Amino acid sequence: QVQLVESGGGLVQPGGSLRLSCAASGSIFRFNAMAWYRQAPGKERELVAVITSDGSTNYADSVKGRFTISRANYKNTVYLQMSILEPEDTAVYYCNKYPSLAYWGQGTQVTVSS
Repeated sequence: QVQLVESGGGLVQPGGSLRLSCAASGSIFRFNAMAWYRQAPGKERELVAVITSDGSTNYADSVKGRFTISRANYKNTVYLQMSILEPEDTAVYYCNKYPSLAYWGQGTQVTVSS
């Protein structure tokens, strides 16, 4: 069964931090690159960060140096540690395989505001 469950979002002040988690079904997670994406109001979904099965990472320029993607293979979970958050980071955050599947989870809302 295909499953992607994101969690950890919330309201945070500019400069703050959040850690997102994504539990994926093994059929999606195992041996695949995983990624975090986000969609801000009125904008298209964009790629934020990618992690390969062996742990190599890549980031969008807008989050480089502030966000860190990681994965726990033993529990099919991928994380996104977000620091020095900016109002422009406000979006619904999704995880998925990279390249993505047609199926998406419900996402988790991140709002950065004072």
